[in-house]
Amino acid sequence: MPKWVPGLKTATLVEKDSEGLPVEVRFAYVAGLDYALVYTYDKARRVVRWEPRPDEIERGGVRGFARFDETADGTRFTYALEHDEGRKAAERALDDPNRLVEAFSRWMHEERD
Repeated sequence: MPKWVPGLKTATLVEKDSEGLPVEVRFAYVAGLDYALVYTYDKARRVVRWEPRPDEIERGGVRGFARFDETADGTRFTYALEHDEGRKAAERALDDPNRLVEAFSRWMHEERD
C-alpha cells in the first residue's frame, strides 16, 4: 500500500482472519497521522468495508468501502469514503478518493506492464 497511497509511510497488519484476510491494519503517514482501521468482507457481493477501531472513533476517522463488479469490458471498481467530523482538513486531503483511485490504477498498471 505505501507504493500507491500518497503520503503513506507504513501499513502494518495487526490481525487477520482464519482465511488470511486483514481484520485490522494500522496506518502511519509521513505527516505524523497514525490510526487503525477494522475491515469486514462480503465475498458474495465482492465488497470490503472499513471503519476506525472502536477505541479510536472519538478522534475522527474515515470509513468506507470498495466494491468490484464484473462488466462486459472487465471490472468496475467503486470506492467510497466518509470522514468523521473530527478529521482535520490535511487528513481529509490524504484520503481524497479520486487521488487514491488514480494512484491505485497507476500502481496496478506499473506492476503488470
